[in-house]
Amino acid sequence: MNEPRLIKKYPNRRLYDTELSRYVTIEDVRQLIAVNTRLRIVEQRSGLEITRAVLLQVVTDLEAGPRARLNEGFLTNLIRSYDLAPAAAVAAHLEASVRADLETADSARRS
Repeated sequence: MNEPRLIKKYPNRRLYDTELSRYVTIEDVRQLIAVNTRLRIVEQRSGLEITRAVLLQVVTDLEAGPRARLNEGFLTNLIRSYDLAPAAAVAAHLEASVRADLETADSARRS
């Protein structure tokens, strides 16, 4: 199995794609994800894994724009779920729902 593509975040908050040997933007990260590129993002100095934080930044940027999908009610319930529901159950349900939507959209696009 191939290794995830390594992106390093430098102290100046810039992201560096080690495969392309160049700096990339959050939009570049979004585009890599859109084409199913597996990523591993680490802080350059500490080596700390920050992939989730950067992915959340991608979602935040998308939600601030015209393609926003998560309404206030959903976000409110998501926040409440941190206190009221088992994390694994919520994560599994959300992941399965999004995967099913993506598969449906992909099938429709191919038809």
